[in-house]
Amino acid sequence: MILLRRLLGDVLRRQRQRQGRTLREVSSSARVSLGYLSEVERGQKEASSELLAAICDALDVRMSELMREVSDELALAELAQSAAAASPAPVRPMLGSVSVTGVPPERVTIKAPAEAVDVVAA
Repeated sequence: MILLRRLLGDVLRRQRQRQGRTLREVSSSARVSLGYLSEVERGQKEASSELLAAICDALDVRMSELMREVSDELALAELAQSAAAASPAPVRPMLGSVSVTGVPPERVTIKAPAEAVDVVAA
């Protein structure tokens, strides 16, 4: 399941780190407790629109830019999730052991359902 609060937290953290700023600096500027900002960045707390506006102001980032980046991340996550659900890992058929006697030492091809297996007679 894709959680919007985690994507939002990841984008906020990247924005802060791009600026080379600490949690303490941004929390002080946004007038948000350091612990709460940390929980928002880790996707453990949902940020209200007021809190988000204060954090964006502190980071000098437009909320629309932030939300656009979150939207892009969400679109990628949804694509990855639907691709994983649509095409499960292929199941390879398993062949049991086979004994072959009286076969000249030449290549023999056994056709399995999804692939061809080359067997060399000994």
